[in-house]
Amino acid sequence: MTNWKVILNIAKTHLLTKMKSTVTASLGVTFGIGAYITLVSFMTGLNQMLDDLILNQTPHIHLYNEIEPSEKQPVSLYKDFENSLNVVHSVKPKQSQLKIHNALPILDYLKKDKGVRGATPQMRVQIFYLSGSIELGGNLTGIDIMEEVRLSNFRDYIIDGSPEALRNLENGILLGAGLAKKMSLGVGDRVQVSTVKGSVFPLKIVGIYQSGIAEIDNIQSYANLSTVQRISGEAQNYITDINVKLHDLAEALPMSKKLEKQFDIKATDINTANAQFETGSDIRNLITYAVSITLLIVAGFGIYNILNMLIYEKMNDIAILKATGFSGSDVQLIFMSQAMIIGLLGGILGLIVGFGLSVFIDQLPFDTEALPTITTFPVNMQFSYYVIGIVFALLSTFVAGYLPSNKARKIDPVRIIRGN
Repeated sequence: MTNWKVILNIAKTHLLTKMKSTVTASLGVTFGIGAYITLVSFMTGLNQMLDDLILNQTPHIHLYNEIEPSEKQPVSLYKDFENSLNVVHSVKPKQSQLKIHNALPILDYLKKDKGVRGATPQMRVQIFYLSGSIELGGNLTGIDIMEEVRLSNFRDYIIDGSPEALRNLENGILLGAGLAKKMSLGVGDRVQVSTVKGSVFPLKIVGIYQSGIAEIDNIQSYANLSTVQRISGEAQNYITDINVKLHDLAEALPMSKKLEKQFDIKATDINTANAQFETGSDIRNLITYAVSITLLIVAGFGIYNILNMLIYEKMNDIAILKATGFSGSDVQLIFMSQAMIIGLLGGILGLIVGFGLSVFIDQLPFDTEALPTITTFPVNMQFSYYVIGIVFALLSTFVAGYLPSNKARKIDPVRIIRGN
């Protein structure tokens, strides 16, 4: 029967008598685990920030009416040309409106669906922004502002003003930050918008919107849906886009195909719309975990080398232990216990170091005009990373300790004593 008390006491004595080797091995584990925690927390936090920057502004399903060329051109209807080679230049698209037909019934249908978190109507128009002698082209989108705030992080992108101010003012506008800077305008100022038909309407700036993407902030602004409909001279049922948020993102693709067939409308899911971005995100995550695993493996090799040297230094002790009645298994357990103690102490210290560095990075100021809502460096301190860290510390020290301890188990004490 194994006497664990004796084995652990001997293991503790070995570790304390070779304090320098013990500290070196423990620090190897500590810095390996600490570096892993810090790196994976920072990199995944950065990736999550980039994902949120794009995906939070993208609906799970986008419904709109796309203008396409007619499938059957007039020449294909003329039977005399049926078996001939027809060359047609400047094919014109079929006459159709940008608005979604039966948009209000579609909205009601979506809101009753249990899998839908919410659906918001929009109307997009091309306009010109006028301020003094400055004339800039851009887009004005009519939205249900409070519903947008509920379904997305829209409020976070308003750097001045508030969504409530837009809701309470019929002729209000959330002006893009790039536009406001170019025209030297701020909250409380007035800007005129001109439609492509030449009609001019004055609007009061109630907030400044900044998405963090310069191409959008230089052209995009938002107003109440009813305001944009009035500016365009359209009825209250004139809606060009419907954005849908789901409870389960995985249902976006099948539901988009279903809606496309059911309502004869163009439906784009979030994965299709951001396919290239998703690929880049997957590659960044792969690099993050590859580097993190490499750090842990390097730490494991360091532990193995130190324990291997420790066994060579303890040859005389091993011979004496075996000569006094300790079996090979007992000797192996002594050195395995040393490895596990080093892994446990080094792993716990590594978690503390990793947590401390993550908190330190999380407090560092990160000021950039492109991301006004981000004030510090992004860090993702998930509990699972710490579980992985301590498990790998124990696993790596177990493997690193098993190989040398197995060698110690097979040592012949007679040969060692004779050699001395």
